[in-house]
Amino acid sequence: MTALKIGDKAPQFEAKDNAGNTIKLVDYAGKKLVLFFYPKASTPGCTNEACDLRDNYQAFLAKGYDVLGVSADTAKKQQNWIDKHALPFPLLADEDKTVIEAFNVWGPKKFMGKEYDGIHRTTFVISEKGLIEDIILKVKTKAHTAQILG
Repeated sequence: MTALKIGDKAPQFEAKDNAGNTIKLVDYAGKKLVLFFYPKASTPGCTNEACDLRDNYQAFLAKGYDVLGVSADTAKKQQNWIDKHALPFPLLADEDKTVIEAFNVWGPKKFMGKEYDGIHRTTFVISEKGLIEDIILKVKTKAHTAQILG
């Protein structure tokens, strides 16, 4: 779905997270970032994905990665999801889809024969220099860490 490619400079972004903090890509300069886009907080697939990342969070930190999730959910919904599943990383409440559209992960989807627009589950691994190192389009929600850390 996304037009971005490995080696491209990651789009700059600024958005509020679940706690109302402003988060920008420049905040992660000098660190690797796992930026995962998911369709909807508290749904089964998204919960599997977030919990897999949570369960392996220390492994990400040990390898120099930060983790940041993004969906179009409200900050309150994101916070409830964090509280329910003890997620240790921030979630952007990108209600106006600024970040989602910057990474070009919004578009037509099909579910049970219906077509609608939504977020395509996609993960970007961004280097310390702000370059895209990897793009995972076919996310395995229960084994996503293995896809990222290989």
